[in-house]
Amino acid sequence: MHCCKKISLLLQRSAGLLLRGALLAWLFAAAAYAEGVSVNKAEARLGENGYQLSASYDINLTFTAQQALTRGIPLYFVGEFSLMRSRWYWLDEEIFQGEQTVKLSYNMLTRQYRISRGALFQNFASFEDALNILARQSSAIIPAELIKNDGNYTAAARLRLDIAQLPLPLQVNALTGKDWALNSDWYRWVIRPAEMTMRGEGTAE
Repeated sequence: MHCCKKISLLLQRSAGLLLRGALLAWLFAAAAYAEGVSVNKAEARLGENGYQLSASYDINLTFTAQQALTRGIPLYFVGEFSLMRSRWYWLDEEIFQGEQTVKLSYNMLTRQYRISRGALFQNFASFEDALNILARQSSAIIPAELIKNDGNYTAAARLRLDIAQLPLPLQVNALTGKDWALNSDWYRWVIRPAEMTMRGEGTAE
């Protein structure tokens, strides 16, 4: 009986170790899978001055990118938008294409994060707050006269890390490894101006 109890105890311990190992592997895989940029929501809105495309993203920096940021290396993200008019008789017509560069940086002296758009900037005490602002991107206003109510349009949005603005040694790593893979895929959705005019706005489908 004593021998059987020892065997049972060893089996329980082995099962526990296997379970812990499997759990750690799952957590590691989940964390790795979560890294990157993906679209959370996209929409088109009609205002007094015209149409505007906007998108919000889920952004999870890789460990390498976070480490570079905290060491004072700024990260430049480019938010891109486009709008195409569907034409059954010819190629789709490009109505609008635009992009905006947003700089995410960290000041090691003040321990603050900064989001910069051109000459405009905003400081944040926490990384999460800065990332929340970076995650929301909007296009320039598209004049209403460029968009006809009798057609359907395909809007597209994406956010990407501009590796060309990284220091040269990091650019080489970014081209050959996954540590700097911080680009979302193009997200496309259909907007119908006639319906937007009736209700005042359009959201992703």
